Amino acid sequence: MRCPSPGRVAPNDAQWLPYEPNSPSGRRHFVVTTPDEPVLRGSPYRADCPTRRILDRIGDRWTVLIVGALWDGTARFSELRRRIEGISQKMLTQTLRGLERDGLVLRTVHPEVPVRVEYSLTEAGRTLREPLRALEEWAIAYLDDWSAAQEAYDRANRPSSDSRDRDK
Repeated sequence: MRCPSPGRVAPNDAQWLPYEPNSPSGRRHFVVTTPDEPVLRGSPYRADCPTRRILDRIGDRWTVLIVGALWDGTARFSELRRRIEGISQKMLTQTLRGLERDGLVLRTVHPEVPVRVEYSLTEAGRTLREPLRALEEWAIAYLDDWSAAQEAYDRANRPSSDSRDRDK
Protein backbone atom coordinates (compact mmCIF):
# COMPACT_ATOMS: atom_id res chain seq x y z
CA MET A 1 0.00 0.00 0.00
CA ARG A 2 1.36 3.35 -0.96
CA CYS A 3 0.35 6.42 0.95
CA PRO A 4 1.67 9.36 -1.04
CA SER A 5 2.24 12.61 0.69
CA PRO A 6 2.95 15.97 -0.84
CA GLY A 7 6.69 16.45 -0.62
CA ARG A 8 9.87 16.98 -2.51
CA VAL A 9 10.49 14.59 -5.37
CA ALA A 10 13.89 12.94 -5.14
CA PRO A 11 15.79 11.47 -8.10
CA ASN A 12 14.38 8.36 -9.79
CA ASP A 13 10.78 9.20 -8.89
CA ALA A 14 11.39 8.66 -5.17
CA GLN A 15 9.54 10.83 -2.69
CA TRP A 16 10.60 12.40 0.58
CA LEU A 17 7.73 11.67 2.90
CA PRO A 18 7.52 13.29 6.34
CA TYR A 19 7.24 11.14 9.44
CA GLU A 20 7.63 11.81 13.13
CA PRO A 21 6.58 15.44 12.72
CA ASN A 22 6.66 15.89 16.50
CA SER A 23 10.07 14.38 17.14
CA PRO A 24 11.81 15.26 20.43
CA SER A 25 14.26 17.51 18.60
CA GLY A 26 11.37 19.44 17.09
CA ARG A 27 12.81 18.82 13.63
CA ARG A 28 10.91 17.11 10.88
CA HIS A 29 12.39 13.85 9.61
CA PHE A 30 11.85 12.40 6.15
CA VAL A 31 11.89 8.95 4.61
CA VAL A 32 12.60 8.29 0.96
CA THR A 33 10.33 5.91 -0.91
CA THR A 34 9.99 4.81 -4.49
CA PRO A 35 6.78 3.85 -6.30
CA ASP A 36 7.60 0.15 -5.73
CA GLU A 37 7.91 0.43 -1.97
CA PRO A 38 4.94 0.28 0.37
CA VAL A 39 4.54 3.30 2.60
CA LEU A 40 2.16 3.13 5.49
CA ARG A 41 2.42 6.76 6.57
CA GLY A 42 1.48 9.83 4.68
CA SER A 43 -1.34 12.25 4.20
CA PRO A 44 -4.83 11.14 5.26
CA TYR A 45 -6.10 13.94 3.04
CA ARG A 46 -5.20 11.80 0.02
CA ALA A 47 -7.92 9.34 -1.06
CA ASP A 48 -5.46 6.49 -1.63
CA CYS A 49 -3.87 6.66 1.82
CA PRO A 50 -4.44 3.60 4.07
CA THR A 51 -4.72 5.92 7.06
CA ARG A 52 -7.68 7.56 5.35
CA ARG A 53 -9.47 4.22 5.07
CA ILE A 54 -8.96 3.62 8.78
CA LEU A 55 -10.29 7.08 9.60
CA ASP A 56 -13.28 6.45 7.32
CA ARG A 57 -14.04 3.27 9.26
CA ILE A 58 -13.69 4.62 12.78
CA GLY A 59 -15.35 7.93 11.90
CA ASP A 60 -18.51 6.21 10.71
CA ARG A 61 -21.46 6.86 13.04
CA TRP A 62 -22.48 3.21 13.21
CA THR A 63 -18.92 2.12 14.00
CA VAL A 64 -18.76 4.58 16.89
CA LEU A 65 -22.07 3.33 18.29
CA ILE A 66 -21.23 -0.37 17.84
CA VAL A 67 -17.83 0.03 19.50
CA GLY A 68 -19.52 1.93 22.34
CA ALA A 69 -22.14 -0.80 22.71
CA LEU A 70 -19.39 -3.44 22.98
CA TRP A 71 -17.31 -1.59 25.61
CA ASP A 72 -18.90 -3.54 28.43
CA GLY A 73 -18.27 -6.94 26.85
CA THR A 74 -19.82 -9.32 24.38
CA ALA A 75 -23.22 -8.92 22.80
CA ARG A 76 -25.35 -10.85 20.40
CA PHE A 77 -26.62 -9.36 17.15
CA SER A 78 -30.16 -8.90 18.50
CA GLU A 79 -28.82 -7.15 21.62
CA LEU A 80 -26.81 -4.72 19.50
CA ARG A 81 -29.83 -4.07 17.29
CA ARG A 82 -32.01 -3.26 20.32
CA ARG A 83 -29.34 -1.11 21.94
CA ILE A 84 -28.51 0.99 18.86
CA GLU A 85 -31.72 2.75 17.91
CA GLY A 86 -32.22 3.49 14.23
CA ILE A 87 -29.74 1.00 12.79
CA SER A 88 -31.20 -1.37 10.23
CA GLN A 89 -30.43 -5.07 10.24
CA LYS A 90 -28.57 -4.68 6.95
CA MET A 91 -26.43 -1.78 8.20
CA LEU A 92 -25.61 -3.57 11.45
CA THR A 93 -24.57 -6.66 9.48
CA GLN A 94 -22.43 -4.66 7.05
CA THR A 95 -20.75 -2.64 9.79
CA LEU A 96 -20.03 -5.68 11.96
CA ARG A 97 -18.51 -7.49 8.96
CA GLY A 98 -16.34 -4.48 8.19
CA LEU A 99 -15.21 -4.17 11.80
CA GLU A 100 -14.43 -7.89 11.89
CA ARG A 101 -12.47 -7.62 8.63
CA ASP A 102 -10.55 -4.64 10.01
CA GLY A 103 -9.63 -6.53 13.17
CA LEU A 104 -11.66 -4.36 15.54
CA VAL A 105 -14.44 -6.83 16.36
CA LEU A 106 -14.27 -10.55 17.06
CA ARG A 107 -17.18 -12.72 15.93
CA THR A 108 -17.50 -15.91 17.97
CA VAL A 109 -19.79 -18.71 16.79
CA HIS A 110 -20.80 -21.16 19.52
CA PRO A 111 -21.66 -24.60 18.08
CA GLU A 112 -24.99 -25.02 19.81
CA VAL A 113 -28.50 -25.62 18.60
CA PRO A 114 -29.57 -23.02 17.77
CA VAL A 115 -26.22 -21.50 16.85
CA ARG A 116 -25.21 -18.62 19.12
CA VAL A 117 -23.07 -15.80 17.70
CA GLU A 118 -21.46 -13.17 19.91
CA TYR A 119 -19.48 -10.06 19.10
CA SER A 120 -16.76 -8.48 21.19
CA LEU A 121 -13.99 -5.95 20.74
CA THR A 122 -10.51 -7.16 19.89
CA GLU A 123 -7.48 -5.63 21.58
CA ALA A 124 -7.26 -3.13 18.72
CA GLY A 125 -10.97 -2.36 19.11
CA ARG A 126 -10.53 -1.76 22.83
CA THR A 127 -7.85 0.85 22.11
CA LEU A 128 -10.57 3.00 20.51
CA ARG A 129 -12.28 3.39 23.87
CA GLU A 130 -10.37 6.45 25.07
CA PRO A 131 -10.43 8.43 21.80
CA LEU A 132 -14.16 7.76 21.42
CA ARG A 133 -14.82 8.59 25.06
CA ALA A 134 -12.98 11.90 24.55
CA LEU A 135 -15.22 12.65 21.56
CA GLU A 136 -18.32 11.80 23.59
CA GLU A 137 -17.20 14.09 26.42
CA TRP A 138 -16.48 16.86 23.91
CA ALA A 139 -19.95 16.45 22.38
CA ILE A 140 -21.59 16.68 25.80
CA ALA A 141 -19.50 19.72 26.80
CA TYR A 142 -20.27 21.64 23.58
CA LEU A 143 -23.86 20.53 22.98
CA ASP A 144 -25.36 23.84 24.13
CA ASP A 145 -22.85 25.88 22.08
CA TRP A 146 -23.50 23.68 19.07
CA SER A 147 -27.27 24.08 19.37
CA ALA A 148 -26.94 27.86 19.80
CA ALA A 149 -24.68 28.09 16.72
CA GLN A 150 -27.19 26.12 14.64
CA GLU A 151 -30.09 28.29 15.79
CA ALA A 152 -28.14 31.48 15.04
CA TYR A 153 -27.18 30.19 11.61
CA ASP A 154 -30.76 29.17 10.82
CA ARG A 155 -32.08 32.59 11.91
CA ALA A 156 -29.48 34.42 9.82
CA ASN A 157 -30.11 32.26 6.75
CA ARG A 158 -33.89 31.98 6.92
CA PRO A 159 -35.62 33.67 3.99
CA SER A 160 -37.39 36.77 5.26
CA SER A 161 -41.15 37.07 4.87
CA ASP A 162 -40.58 39.99 2.46
CA SER A 163 -38.59 37.84 0.04
CA ARG A 164 -41.22 35.10 0.19
CA ASP A 165 -43.94 37.63 -0.67
CA ARG A 166 -41.90 38.91 -3.64
CA ASP A 167 -41.43 35.38 -4.99
CA LYS A 168 -45.19 34.86 -5.32
